[in-house]
Amino acid sequence: MSRPVVALVGRTNVGKSTLLNRIVGARYAVVDDQPNVTRDRLFFPVTWQGRDLTIVDTGGWGVDADSPIGSKVKRQAELAVAQADVVILVVAATDGVIAADEEAASLVRAAGKPAVLAVNKIDTSLRDSLVPEFHRLGIEEVVPVSALHNRGMGHLEDAVVQLLPPQGPPEEVDDSVVRLAIVGRPNAGKSTLLNALLGDERAIVDETPGTTRDSLDADLEWQGRRLVLVDTAGIRKRSRVNYGVDYFSVLRALHAIDRSDVALLVLDATDPATAQDINIARYVIESGRGLVLVVNKWDLVPSEYRETHKDWMKRRLPFLSFVPVLHISAKEGTNVRRVLQSALDVWQSRGRRLSRSTVDNAIREAVELHSPPRVGTRRLNVIWAHQDEENPWTFVLHVNEPTLVPTTYERYLEHHMRRKFGYRGVPLHFTFVRAGRPRRAEQEPQG
Repeated sequence: MSRPVVALVGRTNVGKSTLLNRIVGARYAVVDDQPNVTRDRLFFPVTWQGRDLTIVDTGGWGVDADSPIGSKVKRQAELAVAQADVVILVVAATDGVIAADEEAASLVRAAGKPAVLAVNKIDTSLRDSLVPEFHRLGIEEVVPVSALHNRGMGHLEDAVVQLLPPQGPPEEVDDSVVRLAIVGRPNAGKSTLLNALLGDERAIVDETPGTTRDSLDADLEWQGRRLVLVDTAGIRKRSRVNYGVDYFSVLRALHAIDRSDVALLVLDATDPATAQDINIARYVIESGRGLVLVVNKWDLVPSEYRETHKDWMKRRLPFLSFVPVLHISAKEGTNVRRVLQSALDVWQSRGRRLSRSTVDNAIREAVELHSPPRVGTRRLNVIWAHQDEENPWTFVLHVNEPTLVPTTYERYLEHHMRRKFGYRGVPLHFTFVRAGRPRRAEQEPQG
C-alpha cells in the first residue's frame, strides 16, 4: 500500500529544516551531509499514530523567487503541494505575517489540499500571543510549535493524522513472492534492464496493472522462485517540464519501493550518484527494504578508468558500503543475470530469522568488546535483545535508558551484527526501549 504524502513547505528562515529534523529524528543530519541536496526535495518515511506516511521536504523561497534558482525552488514546492495528501505550511512567529508567507498560503489554498499551518518558534508560552495574527492566512488548522524545543509537536502530529485520507485495507502479501522494484532517474536504463531481465528468461507468467499509477508489474519465474518486477520505467509526462519529470520520477520510485522487498537502484555510469539517486537510496534504507546498486551503461566507461570510477563511487556513497554493487550493460546483456541472483541473496538475508538467544549473545558480545560511552555520570546498560517479530531486519534492545544511546554506538552495533551475520544489502534498524520486567514466557530463548 502506498504511503500518503505530507509536504512540508514555507519560505526561507522559518525553521523548516529544524522542524523536519524534529519530525524524522537524528537521521536527517546524515542526509544533510551530502552536497547538492539542500535545494532538492527530500523524502522521509515516518510513522505517526500507526499510519505510515512520507514527509516531503521542499526548499524555501524568499525575496529572490524571481531568480533562476529561486524560481526553480518555488516550482519544486508547487509540485510537492500538488501531489501531497496533506500540506504543512511553516511560518515563523517572530517575523509576523510577511508577503512571502501570504504567497505561500495562497499557493496552498489554491491547491485545495488539507493543510496545517505550523507557527514555529513559539519557544515559550510568552510567545503564544503572536499566534492569532496568522489566522488571517486563511488556513483553518493553526498549530503553534517550537521545533527547537519540541513544543507542540504532538498537536501537530494529531492535526496531520486527522487530515490523512482514510486508510485502505492492507494489501495481501504472498511471502513466497519476491517483489523487486526497478527504480532510478529517467534515462538510467530501467526499461532496458527490465526488457533484458524478461527477455533473457522468456518466462513471463502474465502482466497485470500495479497499484502504482501508470506502472506495470511483470511476473517472472526464475530458479524455481516467482518474482514480481515492479516497473517504474517510462515515466516521462509530455506536459511536464524537467522539474516536473524529476518530481514524478521520485514519487513513482517511492511508491514502487513501498510495494517491494528489494529495490534495484539503477545508476547511469556516465553520471552516477546524483542527489536524486542518493535521496532514493536513503529512502530505501529508511524503509527497511533491501537494496542493490546496478551501475548501468558500464560499456561506456573506458577500461582504464573503471577502477577509478569504482573508487569514486565508494567515496561518494560511504553510507552504502554494505550494499552489493553490480556493473552491467543492460543494452549488451553484460552481467544482467547477476542482478536477479544478487536481489535474491539480499531478499533471503533480509528475511533471516535468528533465535532470541543468538541475538542476545551477539549483542552481549558487542557490549563486552566495546562498552557504551558514558553520558554524564550514566552509562547505557543493555538488559536483553531480540529480533522484531514482523520486521526481522530490526533489532529491539531493552535498555536501562534509551536516551543514553549515542548515534555512534548504534552504528557500532550495526557493524558488529553485519560482521557476525552478513546482512549484505540489508539496512539494519535498531529500536531501544526501556527495559521492564519480562514475562516468564519471554525469558525462554525462541528458535
